[in-house]
Amino acid sequence: MGQWDIFLSPYKQAVDELKIKLKGMRSQFGMMSANSPIEFVTGRVKPLASIYDKSLDKGVPFEPSDRLGNELQDIAGVRIMCQFVDDIATVTELIRQRNDMKVIEEKDYITHSKPSGYRSHHMIVEYPVETIQGKKMVVTEIQIRTLAMNFWASIEHSLNYKYKGLFPEEIKNRLQSAAEAAFRLDEEMSSIRSEIQEAQAYFSEFKEASNPTIRTTKEEKEREK
Repeated sequence: MGQWDIFLSPYKQAVDELKIKLKGMRSQFGMMSANSPIEFVTGRVKPLASIYDKSLDKGVPFEPSDRLGNELQDIAGVRIMCQFVDDIATVTELIRQRNDMKVIEEKDYITHSKPSGYRSHHMIVEYPVETIQGKKMVVTEIQIRTLAMNFWASIEHSLNYKYKGLFPEEIKNRLQSAAEAAFRLDEEMSSIRSEIQEAQAYFSEFKEASNPTIRTTKEEKEREK
């Protein structure tokens, strides 16, 4: 195993554990028959090529070190997707209240979007992982955004690679317009939130009622109690 594999191993462990824990939060809302503010969770460890590019931008030596881990706060990254804008505040508060991680910084790009139109809420946390050498605090970035925000960010990210950050003026203007359109969509969906959630609950109940396998499984669980 090379030096980079050893260096990145705790970051991979942190991402895997956080994904399980955050998905567990979503499941707990379901068990309480409550609407979950978390739609789904993804995570990744930054590829070496991206770490190299960012280390150049920050003037940090490209080598496995504590300095690199502290300067690049998004080597480990977890993304939480929400249906509604209001859910983002709920999720951030749930994370602040947890005892298994420490929030050290927050960046609100929803209230104050970037000039490009980018919107998301970023939380930088310290998360402890247990290794054979002992406990290691891993700096991890948690991004919380709506599905619409994530769609826009994914497109912008792809175009950014193509144009190396130097967008033609027309593309730049269209991206900004698209970002505003995506945010208006989020606001419209929030305005009919109760109707949407009622419809989703009805659909889930209807699907369950029409599926004998699911119904039988539920009845068996009830008998086992």
